[in-house]
Amino acid sequence: MTIKVGDKIPSAILTEMKGGAPQPVKTDDLFAGKKVAVFALPGAFTPTCSAKHLPGFVQSADALKAKGIDTIVCISVNDAFVMGAWGDQQGTAGKVVMLADGNGDFTRALGLEMDASKFGMGKRSQRYSLVAENGIVTQLNIEEPGAFAVSSADHMLKQL
Repeated sequence: MTIKVGDKIPSAILTEMKGGAPQPVKTDDLFAGKKVAVFALPGAFTPTCSAKHLPGFVQSADALKAKGIDTIVCISVNDAFVMGAWGDQQGTAGKVVMLADGNGDFTRALGLEMDASKFGMGKRSQRYSLVAENGIVTQLNIEEPGAFAVSSADHMLKQL
């Protein structure tokens, strides 16, 4: 079942590169008492994700925070090393927290997994964005397959 507005973000452990090593991040802690903008994408370093999706949130970080967002999070079914390297390459420091959902557990718990096996990528995340306040989803934008519109930073800014 796919998560919906009004649902609680599921408990899971994601991973972030910090100080050169993977560090666990509990979703319960990440979302507690904060307004968090999350966007997820099929894969680090992939064309749309690298050219549009992640850069849009990096460029809009200040505007999103001015509209009440405390933390901006990018999640992908990749490992923490890849997410860390991609974040470094894209200049996310201090703007977007790059979190790995290495086994896709969080993505599955949200009901937003997709099968990208025909592209040689295995199980991945659908492209989406959401806003959660104190762990409760207040906005959810799930893209149609192959699309990039409603999960963008620009779209989220219009919703806030």
